[in-house]
Amino acid sequence: MIQDWCVQNLRFGVERIPTPRVPVSGDEIAAVLARLESAAKRLDEYDCRECLRKMTSWGNESERNRISIASNGAAGVLAAAFDGFARETVEKRAVVLEELLSSMSWMFTMSSRGGGKEAAAARDRLASAESVKALLWFLKSNGSRIAAKQNSLIALRELLLASSKRERVAESMLEIEDLHQILFGFLRSPISPAITKLSLTLIFQLLQISTSKSSDRFKSSLIDADLVSFLLETIISSSKERSVSEKALGILDKLCDDSKGRAAASGNSLTVPLLVKKILRISAAATEFSVSVIWKLGRCDQRALVEGLQVGAFQKLVLVLQLGCGEETKEKATATLKMMNPFRNEFECTESLDFKNLKRSF
Repeated sequence: MIQDWCVQNLRFGVERIPTPRVPVSGDEIAAVLARLESAAKRLDEYDCRECLRKMTSWGNESERNRISIASNGAAGVLAAAFDGFARETVEKRAVVLEELLSSMSWMFTMSSRGGGKEAAAARDRLASAESVKALLWFLKSNGSRIAAKQNSLIALRELLLASSKRERVAESMLEIEDLHQILFGFLRSPISPAITKLSLTLIFQLLQISTSKSSDRFKSSLIDADLVSFLLETIISSSKERSVSEKALGILDKLCDDSKGRAAASGNSLTVPLLVKKILRISAAATEFSVSVIWKLGRCDQRALVEGLQVGAFQKLVLVLQLGCGEETKEKATATLKMMNPFRNEFECTESLDFKNLKRSF
């Protein structure tokens, strides 16, 4: 009836609604997954790609189909297939690996992150050394498409955020000598906003997860590449991008664990004023990172304390304590206030600050 009405009103610009397709059934999905699994074991690239095209077609028809495909364990089958083909020469199997990666990226998105046995098993299977090596190949290869690089970053993010083997994945990634150049290259020469955000996430996760010597080398290489200055510029330019600012502050905090990182941050006149400005402005996590960096700098360089006082850091830190924060942030804020206290009379600037909410005296 609706379609007949659309036809009768074509002259008024009404378009005919297409006939809804019948949702794909669980049995149909299971049959294609079984065929794909068999093809992957035989390393039959042609049959595997046929199955992927079938699932892609179903997924393009409706959100309901995509949910059904993901909930029927497709990600695990695809991860196993990716691992199988990755054990061959990656260049030789690049086409099928890229198509598998493309399908897995939206399946991981459909799954609740970190939840579900199927999703967890898929991530763990994708965490093999061969699979991680193939994912990194797509990032490094000049011949790989932008979509392939983005999907590789998505897969690596999933492994670092939710896989039970994330420490091993991080170590496999950090063994790549020019990894810092690859990820920083995506930041310095942006390809897309999504790739920029994913690269920041990976750098932060790698610095957070691993404490090995390879992690120290990775951190040192990023500092030598002048990532600190780039992060400060990113925080300034991404004032409306909350997640980008938060990730940049998180990375800066990790880099300041290193003496070279602290020196680079202290040597930039933007650092302290920018950190003070971002306290209580972006998110709870951003506030924690900002307080942490100021604390780390202040312990090693009194100039950071003086600069902080001159831009209102003392009152901001008092307000952080009054409004409530995590125990670690509370300790760092309190310690920073104590370090600043001897310099207050000479250097503190209070003219533009509002003290109505300040009830506690230091």
